Amino acid sequence: MPHFTTSDGLSIYFDDTGGDGPAVLCLSGLTRNATDFDYVLPHLSDARVIRMDYRGRGQSDWAEDFNTYSLPREAQDALELLDHLGLEKTAILGTSRGGLIALLLMEMAAHRITGVCFNDVGPVIETEGLEVILVFIGRNPVWKTRAEAAEALAQRLPGFHNVPASRWAEEAEHHFVETDTGLAINYDPKLRNAVLAEFDPKAPASDMWPQFDKLAGLPLAVLRGENSDILSRDTVEEMQARAPMLFAEVPDRAHVPFLDEPESLAVLHQWIANLKERETK
Repeated sequence: MPHFTTSDGLSIYFDDTGGDGPAVLCLSGLTRNATDFDYVLPHLSDARVIRMDYRGRGQSDWAEDFNTYSLPREAQDALELLDHLGLEKTAILGTSRGGLIALLLMEMAAHRITGVCFNDVGPVIETEGLEVILVFIGRNPVWKTRAEAAEALAQRLPGFHNVPASRWAEEAEHHFVETDTGLAINYDPKLRNAVLAEFDPKAPASDMWPQFDKLAGLPLAVLRGENSDILSRDTVEEMQARAPMLFAEVPDRAHVPFLDEPESLAVLHQWIANLKERETK
C-alpha cells in the first residue's frame, strides 16, 4: 500500500488512480479517512483522483504530539503529498474538514490550487453542528459489532432518509474496528484533545472569508445536505454572491452527502469539465 513520509517523520497513506484527467485531491471529514470517497470513486473516471488518510486516521501513523492534528499541519501534509507525487497543482474535493483545509491552502499555497468543490462545508461552521461532533469525537461506540452499529446509524442519524441498509453497513465497516471487547474507532482518540484546543464553540468564530475570496476565478462548487447542521443556506448564498459556483442541495441528506447521489454527481461532473476547460486555456 502506498505511503509517504512527512517532514516530521510520519507515514501517511494515500492512493492515486493516475490517468490524464485533472488532478483532484480528495480530503475527508474530521474523524474519517479516504474511504469517504469510496462511493464516488467509480464515477470519477474523468479525473486523476488522489486520496489520503490524515495523520492519526485510517492507515496513517498516529502522532506522538496530538497538537499536530491541526488544520495547518494537515494542510502541510497535503502539500508534501503533492511534492511526493511530483504534482505542481491540484483541485480539491473537500468533505467537511477537507474543505477547511482547502481554504487554508489558499493562504499557504494558492498557486497550487486549481479549483475546489466543498462538500457540506464553507467559511462558516454552524455552532450547533460543531457541538454535536464534540460529543462523540474520540470515544469508542457502545455497540459491540458492526452490524449493531449499522442498525443504530440507520435509526439515530437525523436528517438522513431513504438510505439503504447496505450503505450503513459500509459506513460501519469504514469507520469501526471489531475487537474482543466491542467496537473501536479507527483513529487516534487524542484527536478529541486537538479539536477541543482548536475549536472553542464559545469563542468568536474564525473568519475564513478572506481565504474563500482568494478562490475567485477558479472552478468552484458546493454541495449541501438538505438537512445539514454544519453548512447553512445563508452561508451558501453568501458563497454564491462572492464567487460564481456550481451548487446542489442534496435531498434526504444531512452532514455529509455520500457524493454518489444524482445531484452530487451532476455537480461533480460539471466541475471536473470546468477544470478541464480551464487547463486548456
